[in-house]
Amino acid sequence: MELDGKTSSIVYSEDETPIEEPGGKGARRSRVSGIDRALQVIDHLYETGSPTGVYAIAKAVKAPLSTVYVIVDDLVEKNMLTRNGDGTIWLGSRLYHYGLAYARSLDFMSVATHEMHDLCRQAGETVQVCGRDGDYMLVLAMADGPSHFQVASRVGTRVPLNWTASGRLLVGHLPEEERIELFKRCAKSSPTGRAEMDPGVLSTSAGAAFQSRLSIQAGESDYAVACIASPICDRDGQCVATISIVLPEQKAFSDENHYTAHVRTSAERIEKVMGWRNH
Repeated sequence: MELDGKTSSIVYSEDETPIEEPGGKGARRSRVSGIDRALQVIDHLYETGSPTGVYAIAKAVKAPLSTVYVIVDDLVEKNMLTRNGDGTIWLGSRLYHYGLAYARSLDFMSVATHEMHDLCRQAGETVQVCGRDGDYMLVLAMADGPSHFQVASRVGTRVPLNWTASGRLLVGHLPEEERIELFKRCAKSSPTGRAEMDPGVLSTSAGAAFQSRLSIQAGESDYAVACIASPICDRDGQCVATISIVLPEQKAFSDENHYTAHVRTSAERIEKVMGWRNH
Protein backbone atom coordinates (compact mmCIF):
# COMPACT_ATOMS: atom_id res chain seq x y z
CA MET A 1 0.00 0.00 0.00
CA GLU A 2 1.28 3.50 -0.88
CA LEU A 3 0.89 6.34 1.64
CA ASP A 4 2.41 9.70 0.66
CA GLY A 5 4.81 7.86 -1.64
CA LYS A 6 5.98 5.49 1.10
CA THR A 7 5.29 1.82 1.55
CA SER A 8 2.83 1.01 4.33
CA SER A 9 2.31 -2.27 6.13
CA ILE A 10 -0.69 -3.52 8.08
CA VAL A 11 -0.36 -4.00 11.83
CA TYR A 12 -3.01 -4.59 14.46
CA SER A 13 -4.07 -2.77 17.57
CA GLU A 14 -4.85 -4.43 20.90
CA ASP A 15 -8.43 -5.13 19.74
CA GLU A 16 -7.09 -6.65 16.50
CA THR A 17 -8.21 -3.74 14.27
CA PRO A 18 -5.85 -3.34 11.25
CA ILE A 19 -3.68 -0.21 11.37
CA GLU A 20 -1.59 1.24 8.53
CA GLU A 21 2.03 1.77 9.49
CA PRO A 22 4.07 4.01 7.10
CA GLY A 23 7.50 2.86 6.06
CA GLY A 24 6.94 -0.76 7.00
CA LYS A 25 8.71 -3.51 5.10
CA GLY A 26 5.87 -6.01 5.23
CA ALA A 27 2.59 -6.88 6.87
CA ARG A 28 2.83 -7.82 10.53
CA ARG A 29 0.57 -10.58 11.82
CA SER A 30 -2.20 -9.84 14.30
CA ARG A 31 -1.41 -10.35 17.97
CA VAL A 32 -3.84 -13.27 18.00
CA SER A 33 -4.77 -14.83 14.68
CA GLY A 34 -8.33 -15.59 13.69
CA ILE A 35 -7.76 -19.35 13.87
CA ASP A 36 -6.27 -18.99 17.36
CA ARG A 37 -9.30 -17.01 18.51
CA ALA A 38 -11.64 -19.65 17.04
CA LEU A 39 -9.76 -22.39 18.85
CA GLN A 40 -9.91 -20.41 22.10
CA VAL A 41 -13.70 -20.21 21.78
CA ILE A 42 -14.05 -23.93 21.01
CA ASP A 43 -11.59 -24.92 23.76
CA HIS A 44 -13.47 -22.82 26.31
CA LEU A 45 -16.77 -24.52 25.49
CA TYR A 46 -15.11 -27.92 25.63
CA GLU A 47 -13.49 -27.21 29.00
CA THR A 48 -16.62 -25.77 30.62
CA GLY A 49 -18.77 -28.58 29.24
CA SER A 50 -21.95 -26.55 28.85
CA PRO A 51 -23.50 -23.93 26.52
CA THR A 52 -22.27 -20.41 27.26
CA GLY A 53 -23.16 -16.86 26.25
CA VAL A 54 -20.91 -14.87 23.92
CA TYR A 55 -20.15 -12.25 26.58
CA ALA A 56 -18.96 -14.94 29.02
CA ILE A 57 -16.81 -16.52 26.29
CA ALA A 58 -15.19 -13.17 25.41
CA LYS A 59 -14.45 -12.50 29.07
CA ALA A 60 -12.98 -15.99 29.58
CA VAL A 61 -10.66 -15.87 26.55
CA LYS A 62 -9.80 -12.18 27.15
CA ALA A 63 -10.84 -11.08 23.66
CA PRO A 64 -12.81 -8.04 22.47
CA LEU A 65 -16.54 -8.76 22.50
CA SER A 66 -16.91 -7.52 18.91
CA THR A 67 -14.20 -9.95 17.77
CA VAL A 68 -15.81 -12.91 19.50
CA TYR A 69 -19.23 -12.04 18.04
CA VAL A 70 -17.77 -12.13 14.51
CA ILE A 71 -15.94 -15.42 15.14
CA VAL A 72 -18.96 -17.08 16.74
CA ASP A 73 -21.29 -15.99 13.92
CA ASP A 74 -18.85 -17.40 11.37
CA LEU A 75 -18.48 -20.71 13.23
CA VAL A 76 -22.24 -21.04 13.67
CA GLU A 77 -22.73 -20.48 9.94
CA LYS A 78 -20.25 -23.30 9.25
CA ASN A 79 -21.88 -25.67 11.79
CA MET A 80 -18.75 -25.68 13.94
CA LEU A 81 -20.88 -24.16 16.69
CA THR A 82 -24.60 -24.05 17.28
CA ARG A 83 -26.73 -21.27 18.79
CA ASN A 84 -29.46 -22.35 21.20
CA GLY A 85 -32.85 -20.69 21.57
CA ASP A 86 -31.69 -18.74 24.62
CA GLY A 87 -28.72 -17.34 22.69
CA THR A 88 -26.08 -19.53 24.31
CA ILE A 89 -23.41 -21.18 22.16
CA TRP A 90 -22.45 -24.85 22.06
CA LEU A 91 -20.33 -27.19 19.93
CA GLY A 92 -21.74 -27.93 16.48
CA SER A 93 -22.41 -31.09 14.50
CA ARG A 94 -19.43 -30.56 12.22
CA LEU A 95 -17.05 -31.06 15.15
CA TYR A 96 -18.81 -34.32 15.98
CA HIS A 97 -18.26 -35.57 12.44
CA TYR A 98 -14.59 -34.61 12.62
CA GLY A 99 -14.32 -36.50 15.90
CA LEU A 100 -15.86 -39.61 14.39
CA ALA A 101 -13.45 -39.48 11.44
CA TYR A 102 -10.51 -39.07 13.80
CA ALA A 103 -11.66 -41.94 16.02
CA ARG A 104 -11.96 -44.23 13.00
CA SER A 105 -8.34 -43.51 12.14
CA LEU A 106 -7.07 -44.68 15.51
CA ASP A 107 -6.24 -48.37 15.74
CA PHE A 108 -6.45 -48.23 19.53
CA MET A 109 -9.98 -46.85 19.62
CA SER A 110 -11.11 -49.40 17.06
CA VAL A 111 -9.67 -52.28 19.12
CA ALA A 112 -10.90 -50.85 22.44
CA THR A 113 -14.41 -50.19 21.15
CA HIS A 114 -14.71 -53.72 19.80
CA GLU A 115 -13.63 -55.16 23.16
CA MET A 116 -15.94 -52.76 24.99
CA HIS A 117 -18.99 -54.14 23.19
CA ASP A 118 -17.85 -57.73 23.80
CA LEU A 119 -17.46 -57.03 27.53
CA CYS A 120 -20.88 -55.35 27.60
CA ARG A 121 -22.48 -58.54 26.25
CA GLN A 122 -20.51 -60.79 28.62
CA ALA A 123 -21.12 -58.77 31.78
CA GLY A 124 -24.61 -57.59 30.90
CA GLU A 125 -23.75 -54.12 32.20
CA THR A 126 -22.69 -50.73 30.86
CA VAL A 127 -19.03 -50.56 29.84
CA GLN A 128 -16.86 -47.49 29.28
CA VAL A 129 -13.41 -46.78 27.86
CA CYS A 130 -11.87 -43.77 29.57
CA GLY A 131 -8.74 -41.68 29.12
CA ARG A 132 -7.01 -38.79 30.82
CA ASP A 133 -7.50 -35.17 29.85
CA GLY A 134 -5.14 -33.17 32.05
CA ASP A 135 -6.60 -33.11 35.56
CA TYR A 136 -9.73 -34.95 34.46
CA MET A 137 -10.90 -38.38 33.42
CA LEU A 138 -12.65 -38.34 30.04
CA VAL A 139 -15.20 -40.90 28.82
CA LEU A 140 -13.95 -41.86 25.33
CA ALA A 141 -16.50 -44.54 24.41
CA MET A 142 -19.47 -46.26 25.99
CA ALA A 143 -21.71 -49.29 25.45
CA ASP A 144 -25.04 -49.26 27.29
CA GLY A 145 -26.00 -52.42 29.13
CA PRO A 146 -29.35 -54.16 28.54
CA SER A 147 -30.85 -53.11 31.89
CA HIS A 148 -32.72 -49.89 32.59
CA PHE A 149 -29.93 -48.69 34.89
CA GLN A 150 -28.98 -45.18 33.80
CA VAL A 151 -25.38 -43.93 33.90
CA ALA A 152 -24.93 -40.16 34.19
CA SER A 153 -21.46 -40.04 32.63
CA ARG A 154 -21.85 -40.24 28.86
CA VAL A 155 -19.25 -40.01 26.09
CA GLY A 156 -17.38 -36.72 26.44
CA THR A 157 -18.01 -36.39 30.19
CA ARG A 158 -15.02 -35.07 32.15
CA VAL A 159 -14.76 -35.58 35.91
CA PRO A 160 -11.92 -34.95 38.39
CA LEU A 161 -9.43 -37.81 38.61
CA ASN A 162 -10.09 -38.43 42.31
CA TRP A 163 -13.78 -39.23 41.77
CA THR A 164 -13.43 -42.44 39.82
CA ALA A 165 -11.77 -45.84 39.72
CA SER A 166 -10.50 -45.10 36.23
CA GLY A 167 -9.12 -41.71 37.25
CA ARG A 168 -6.81 -43.27 39.80
CA LEU A 169 -5.60 -45.95 37.41
CA LEU A 170 -4.78 -43.36 34.75
CA VAL A 171 -2.13 -41.80 37.01
CA GLY A 172 -1.11 -44.94 38.89
CA HIS A 173 2.03 -45.44 36.80
CA LEU A 174 3.42 -42.00 37.69
CA PRO A 175 6.11 -41.59 40.38
CA GLU A 176 4.65 -41.15 43.87
CA GLU A 177 5.78 -37.53 44.28
CA GLU A 178 4.22 -36.61 40.94
CA ARG A 179 0.95 -38.30 41.91
CA ILE A 180 0.82 -36.42 45.20
CA GLU A 181 1.44 -33.05 43.53
CA LEU A 182 -1.18 -33.84 40.90
CA PHE A 183 -3.86 -34.72 43.48
CA LYS A 184 -2.97 -31.62 45.53
CA ARG A 185 -3.83 -29.60 42.45
CA CYS A 186 -6.83 -31.42 41.03
CA ALA A 187 -8.67 -33.24 43.84
CA LYS A 188 -12.20 -31.88 44.21
CA SER A 189 -15.21 -32.70 46.34
CA SER A 190 -17.77 -34.87 44.57
CA PRO A 191 -21.58 -34.42 44.50
CA THR A 192 -21.98 -37.30 46.99
CA GLY A 193 -19.25 -35.96 49.27
CA ARG A 194 -17.68 -39.42 49.39
CA ALA A 195 -14.74 -38.89 47.05
CA GLU A 196 -11.35 -39.10 48.75
CA MET A 197 -9.58 -35.72 48.91
CA ASP A 198 -6.31 -36.44 50.74
CA PRO A 199 -3.43 -36.38 48.18
CA GLY A 200 -1.35 -38.91 50.10
CA VAL A 201 -4.20 -41.40 50.41
CA LEU A 202 -5.14 -40.91 46.76
CA SER A 203 -1.56 -41.42 45.62
CA THR A 204 -1.22 -44.64 47.61
CA SER A 205 -4.53 -46.05 46.38
CA ALA A 206 -3.70 -45.09 42.79
CA GLY A 207 -0.35 -46.86 42.94
CA ALA A 208 -1.84 -49.97 44.57
CA ALA A 209 -4.71 -50.12 42.08
CA PHE A 210 -2.32 -49.83 39.16
CA GLN A 211 -0.08 -52.60 40.51
CA SER A 212 -3.05 -54.94 41.01
CA ARG A 213 -4.54 -53.90 37.65
CA LEU A 214 -7.87 -53.29 39.34
CA SER A 215 -9.68 -50.31 40.83
CA ILE A 216 -13.15 -50.32 42.40
CA GLN A 217 -15.13 -47.23 43.35
CA ALA A 218 -18.63 -47.07 44.77
CA GLY A 219 -20.79 -44.04 45.44
CA GLU A 220 -17.97 -41.51 45.20
CA SER A 221 -19.09 -39.67 42.05
CA ASP A 222 -22.76 -40.73 41.80
CA TYR A 223 -25.16 -42.12 44.39
CA ALA A 224 -25.59 -45.93 44.30
CA VAL A 225 -23.27 -46.25 41.27
CA ALA A 226 -20.14 -48.42 41.27
CA CYS A 227 -17.30 -48.75 38.79
CA ILE A 228 -14.87 -51.67 38.36
CA ALA A 229 -11.93 -50.71 36.13
CA SER A 230 -8.70 -52.16 34.80
CA PRO A 231 -5.80 -50.27 33.17
CA ILE A 232 -4.81 -50.52 29.51
CA CYS A 233 -1.04 -50.05 29.41
CA ASP A 234 1.16 -49.28 26.41
CA ARG A 235 4.49 -50.91 25.61
CA ASP A 236 6.21 -48.59 28.13
CA GLY A 237 3.90 -49.73 30.91
CA GLN A 238 2.04 -46.43 31.13
CA CYS A 239 -1.74 -46.40 31.58
CA VAL A 240 -3.10 -44.81 28.40
CA ALA A 241 -6.76 -45.70 29.04
CA THR A 242 -9.02 -47.87 31.15
CA ILE A 243 -11.92 -50.21 30.49
CA SER A 244 -14.58 -50.34 33.18
CA ILE A 245 -17.93 -51.83 34.09
CA VAL A 246 -20.42 -49.32 35.50
CA LEU A 247 -23.27 -50.88 37.49
CA PRO A 248 -25.52 -50.48 40.55
CA GLU A 249 -23.52 -50.45 43.77
CA GLN A 250 -25.30 -53.43 45.31
CA LYS A 251 -24.61 -55.62 42.26
CA ALA A 252 -20.89 -54.78 42.21
CA PHE A 253 -20.29 -56.47 45.54
CA SER A 254 -22.78 -59.34 45.18
CA ASP A 255 -20.66 -60.98 42.47
CA GLU A 256 -17.44 -58.97 42.54
CA ASN A 257 -15.12 -61.72 41.32
CA HIS A 258 -17.26 -62.28 38.23
CA TYR A 259 -16.93 -58.64 37.14
CA THR A 260 -13.27 -58.19 38.11
CA ALA A 261 -12.21 -61.24 36.11
CA HIS A 262 -14.06 -60.01 33.04
CA VAL A 263 -12.69 -56.47 33.14
CA ARG A 264 -9.09 -57.57 33.73
CA THR A 265 -9.29 -60.03 30.83
CA SER A 266 -10.68 -57.35 28.52
CA ALA A 267 -7.87 -54.90 29.37
CA GLU A 268 -5.26 -57.60 28.77
CA ARG A 269 -6.86 -58.57 25.47
CA ILE A 270 -6.69 -54.97 24.20
CA GLU A 271 -3.02 -54.77 25.16
CA LYS A 272 -2.32 -58.07 23.41
CA VAL A 273 -4.03 -57.02 20.17
CA MET A 274 -2.12 -53.72 20.24
CA GLY A 275 1.17 -55.55 20.78
CA TRP A 276 1.69 -54.01 24.23
CA ARG A 277 1.72 -57.10 26.43
CA ASN A 278 5.52 -57.19 26.60
CA HIS A 279 5.61 -54.17 28.96
